[in-house]
Amino acid sequence: MEKVLNKKEYVMDMTEGSSMKLIMKFSVPLLIGNLFQQVYSLVDSIVVGRHLGANALGGVGSVGMISFLFFSLCNGMASGIGVVISRYFGAKKEEQVKKAIANALFVILAVGALMSILGYCFAGPIIRLMKTPAETFDYAYTYMRITCGFTIAVAIYNGISAVLRALGDSKTPLIFLMVASAINVVLDIVFVIYMDMGVAGAAYATVLSQILSSVGSICYAVKTNPYFRLKRGHFKFDRDIMKEDFSIGIPMAVQTSMISISCSILQTLINGYGPEVMAAYTATGKVEGIIFQPFSSLGLALSTFAGQNCGARKYERVRRAVWQTELITLALGAALFCLVAVFRENVVGFFVTEENVIRLGAKGLVISGSMYIALGTIYTMRGALNGMGDVVFSMLNGALEVGGRIVFALILMYVLKMGFWGVWYTNIFTWIVIALTASVRFAVYIRKCQREDDGTENA
Repeated sequence: MEKVLNKKEYVMDMTEGSSMKLIMKFSVPLLIGNLFQQVYSLVDSIVVGRHLGANALGGVGSVGMISFLFFSLCNGMASGIGVVISRYFGAKKEEQVKKAIANALFVILAVGALMSILGYCFAGPIIRLMKTPAETFDYAYTYMRITCGFTIAVAIYNGISAVLRALGDSKTPLIFLMVASAINVVLDIVFVIYMDMGVAGAAYATVLSQILSSVGSICYAVKTNPYFRLKRGHFKFDRDIMKEDFSIGIPMAVQTSMISISCSILQTLINGYGPEVMAAYTATGKVEGIIFQPFSSLGLALSTFAGQNCGARKYERVRRAVWQTELITLALGAALFCLVAVFRENVVGFFVTEENVIRLGAKGLVISGSMYIALGTIYTMRGALNGMGDVVFSMLNGALEVGGRIVFALILMYVLKMGFWGVWYTNIFTWIVIALTASVRFAVYIRKCQREDDGTENA
């Protein structure tokens, strides 16, 4: 076993101690960070919707999932890299951790640069393909070209964050998200309201905030975290590490990108119903972006927990932690639905002032909220399986989500004639299918890992 660094301030070993205490301790900074990250999108939407109107908000919202598609390809690769590093860390292999971090930088920069070029060059054709109405086209084009053109900044920040989370540090990314969010708020107000830069101002405010967050997190990590103090030898191309990065990262990138594609298909369908419905769908999406954060934080915490403990071959510890976390997500899902049902019109009213848009968005929130418990289950099971490196399910899960959204949308909107309401119902039916599938897959996969480990020990 390799020698481990003594300095522990910026890492967390999750292979020892109370599982739930570790997961909650790790997830709280993630939750705060994720909520601050939503501020980027929320402030843009509130400023754009209230200052520039429903058409501008619909345009910005219509490219939200496409922008997320470019970001998710980078995030998927970063998550895969995080799984590899967490396993080495759990196995107490210090030098392998450092080599994995160094090799990860090459992957993150390459993928981020590629996504930036593609996003900038193909913004127009993609928006046309989505049948974006003429009233919102210019807004959508401007916003997408700027934000997607700087995808590399998002890739760098999320890549560094994934590495830090793999080492058990969920606090450092939080610090820079909070600073970046505050800067974003100020720049949004200055660029859009005072300098009258329109949608472009909102986009530039977000981009500049992301760049500052990326640069700051790198500098701070190098200064404070011993695993980031790399030597020239660590940057040597390692075929085995690269193979692990891509064998886990690509399926996870495909998974998240396919989810983005399925959501983009629904956005395309919504676009056909005009600016008011587009604005309502955008507003509900922004609200749910906040609602989902407790689930997302627990899922990310579980991913790191599962990665480290699988590296240490503590599979029973993983199994217990996942089902304990599932109970928490079920309670959260029920509580969040009650909250949304009571305050539905108030929260939608933050984004738009048009009464009909508020009415549509409020009803959409209640429909989606009825199945938050299923959504929470997805985050729990998907986080655990990703942390365990179940690359087969990552691919199948993404394909199933695309297929589910397409099939349910066709049935509900065109066979049952539910119109645009079918899009909201499509989401909840898809969540149910994915939640059940992921739960069964986890139960099967954890037993498989335990059997294989028992066989290795008995051999």
